[in-house]
Amino acid sequence: MMMATSTKPYRTRASELKPDWHVIDAEGRTLGRLCTEIAVLLQGKHKPIYVPYLNTGDFVIVVNAEKIHVTGKKLEKKIYYRHSGYHGGLKEETLAKVLAKTPTRVIQRAVKGMLPKNSLGRHMLSRLKVYAGGEHPHEAQVNAGARASAVGTSAEVEQDAEEA
Repeated sequence: MMMATSTKPYRTRASELKPDWHVIDAEGRTLGRLCTEIAVLLQGKHKPIYVPYLNTGDFVIVVNAEKIHVTGKKLEKKIYYRHSGYHGGLKEETLAKVLAKTPTRVIQRAVKGMLPKNSLGRHMLSRLKVYAGGEHPHEAQVNAGARASAVGTSAEVEQDAEEA
């Protein structure tokens, strides 16, 4: 007679999670493709310990948001809407106007649409830091993480590897 053995599956616990920091250079990158990559990092779907009910994601810093690239005629044709809450308070702006005024908002809004629509998604979005220029104030956090990674174009990653 054989004894039945039971094995419990591994359960990810919130106390075990240690988020990494990723720096992404948006210069010349396509908006949608970049934002899907950011959403995966924020949700933690790139990790083997991913579970949908915990924030297993990492912190993401995006630099050079003003140099984002879009295809086709999206600069003139893509329209962002918002409403003030008053009658006739519907405001609309084209992508070109939003990029000229606040380029960080374009990336934040695109990533927000790719995250879960609940409190966990809002917490994931708070880990996204977007900057219009090439500088960011998070050098200490990025350098402190042993597994911090720089995600960018392949030429930039090769250049960083040569400098190290």
